[in-house]
Amino acid sequence: MDPEHLVVTVISVFISFWFTPVMFIFGFVLILAATGKSLGLRRYYVKFLLNVFEYVTKTISRKQRERSSGDDSPQEMPDVSSEKRDNVFRLTEFGNEAPRANLTRNRSYATLRREFQLGDMCDFIHEGIQAVVDDAVTKRFTAEELESWNLLTRTNTQHQFISLRLTIIWCVGFMIRYLVLLPFRIMITVFGVVWLMGCTAIIGMLPEGRVKRILNWHSCLICYRILSRAFSAIITFHDREHRALPGGICVANHTSPIDVIILSADNCYAMIGQRHGGFTGMIQRAMSRSTSHVWFDRSETKDRHAVANRLRAHVALEHNLPMLIFPEGTCINNTSVMMFKKGSFEVGGTVYPVAIKYDPRFGDAFWNSARHNMIQYLLLMMSSWAIVVDVWYLPPMQMEEGEDAVHFANRVKAVIAKKGGLVDLEWDGMLKRARPGPYKKQMIQEQYSSQLKVE
Repeated sequence: MDPEHLVVTVISVFISFWFTPVMFIFGFVLILAATGKSLGLRRYYVKFLLNVFEYVTKTISRKQRERSSGDDSPQEMPDVSSEKRDNVFRLTEFGNEAPRANLTRNRSYATLRREFQLGDMCDFIHEGIQAVVDDAVTKRFTAEELESWNLLTRTNTQHQFISLRLTIIWCVGFMIRYLVLLPFRIMITVFGVVWLMGCTAIIGMLPEGRVKRILNWHSCLICYRILSRAFSAIITFHDREHRALPGGICVANHTSPIDVIILSADNCYAMIGQRHGGFTGMIQRAMSRSTSHVWFDRSETKDRHAVANRLRAHVALEHNLPMLIFPEGTCINNTSVMMFKKGSFEVGGTVYPVAIKYDPRFGDAFWNSARHNMIQYLLLMMSSWAIVVDVWYLPPMQMEEGEDAVHFANRVKAVIAKKGGLVDLEWDGMLKRARPGPYKKQMIQEQYSSQLKVE
């Protein structure tokens, strides 16, 4: 057999047994996504993963118990008197003096100087350790900790060998994610992006009017539904009767750039956000061709006033798409909701709150922009098991009489946090990029000084 005939045979076999079935599945998935239909296979897939994770967790727990029981050996403990145990942290334990009585709560400066003990600083040490352990702010800017291993990382075992069976399961899962799911999801992503850019370019050439708005609405729904399949997104929408209406403002907690894809798979929105470059900037420019979006530079103060004016003008027209806003201004790891910027609530009009809650067991949707750029983040999402998310549409809200924008924003934030099972924090999400202001340090210093006051 000559080489040319052999190459033709190999290509024909490849097309028959690999290319044709893959393209058939690819086309079938696109049709289901475009029509918003599902066969329910992804939910069975998630249930199967839960059973695997449960088995892995039980196996790890059993192995850890076996190791701990094997390492434990009976040892004679030294006889320590109760007097020494009670004074182990006192300064007198390092000398030969007898233990001294505790200081009274009210004491003069001379008494404080004369009877200082090492234990007097324990309150400050306790406050410092508690601030590190129970930090309610900076830990919101890192990935959420999981109680069990989801076969995506091995950090919980420091890359140690647990058992041959778990190693085989991890290797099989690795090959499925990177050799099957990832290439297929990349194909869907490329098709979705091409569809978005092509449709927006064509719709952008049409004159403003009802026909253009209808075409844009349907094309965007199809596009975002296709893109959601690139992450095997399983989205459960609750209370869909409260979806945002044209001329309204939709506000939601912010975990990831794919929040836009998740919400836009069920409704069509106009976007407002920071202007980006690269791949994200290309998508922003494509979206702006078909309808009006508001992009701004975070560092320019004059741009903020222009954004507020454009937002008011957009809301004033009832036929405009609802404006989708993430008032936190940055991505939080889906365990809490941080301070909402008041600018979105000064515009007026009806606010439609939305709570978004991801299930981190199948894939961490949080975007840590300090570690990953957009392309790296998307590859992490497409190589995860799936993106499982619940979306709650909450009843529309309006500013009450005598209520300012700050209190209105806090009221909306509290409703979103309660519905999504998130922690309601008063801290500014911009602490992710900047240090706290001087007033925060002054407040802590005043608390400490009040403890140090003596008679």
